[in-house]
Amino acid sequence: MSLAVGALSSCSKDMGFDENKDKNGVLARKEEEEQDKLNLSLNLNLNLNIPRKLSETSLYATEDEEEEEEDDDEKGIKGLDLGPQLSLKDQFEKDKDDESLRRWKEQLLGSVDLTSVGENLEPEVKIMSLSIQSPGRPDIVLPIPVIPNSKGLWFTLKEGSQYKLKFTFSVNNNIVSGLKYINAVWKTGVKVDSTKEMLGTFSPQVEPYICEVPEDTTPSGIFARGSYSAKTKFVDDDGKCYLELNYTFDIRKEWSSILD
Repeated sequence: MSLAVGALSSCSKDMGFDENKDKNGVLARKEEEEQDKLNLSLNLNLNLNIPRKLSETSLYATEDEEEEEEDDDEKGIKGLDLGPQLSLKDQFEKDKDDESLRRWKEQLLGSVDLTSVGENLEPEVKIMSLSIQSPGRPDIVLPIPVIPNSKGLWFTLKEGSQYKLKFTFSVNNNIVSGLKYINAVWKTGVKVDSTKEMLGTFSPQVEPYICEVPEDTTPSGIFARGSYSAKTKFVDDDGKCYLELNYTFDIRKEWSSILD
């Protein structure tokens, strides 16, 4: 860019008309670079000032109302134009001769092995493991797909106990933008909890990612104890679902034994 400005200055005395033309060319190039950065940011869902609903709780919604909320979310996602989707190779190849833009892309995308991502436009996210962590207790590792125990339950939690969820997942092919964890819980057909957590935007890498949801506390009391049904989904900003689980669990007065 500095060479172009220098050449423009040296010719300005003899070619006033061409000076304006060259200046316009420099400005056009700057505008093009800024547009490229904006398009890449939109594609990666980074540095966007878009308000997001990270978590919400609904006490009296039904399963049908939950489906309506999900439809509204998908409509909002589809209404946002993020521009054409490009493969990672195309992202790097575009404007590869511009050193500053190339470094900026590398900073955003991190260390990505382009030889392993191919030309696939669609990201591939595989949820490898889910676990529940509670202080002073061994982790409850949940099998995927859901494998209920002899009582039809996926797991049991103690009332009034602190816990947090940990997810391990891999990302391949392309960047996954705005990966979210969505969970809804019902008791006797009434929705008692609904949570959405933004996990983030992730580029492909060999090592798996590990994310943890902020710590929470199970409800307590005679009315809180009992069986619950739940649905968990992992979706991205394009509305693509990578995993959906339907399961049941119990909240009891005490932790269940290993044999339960």
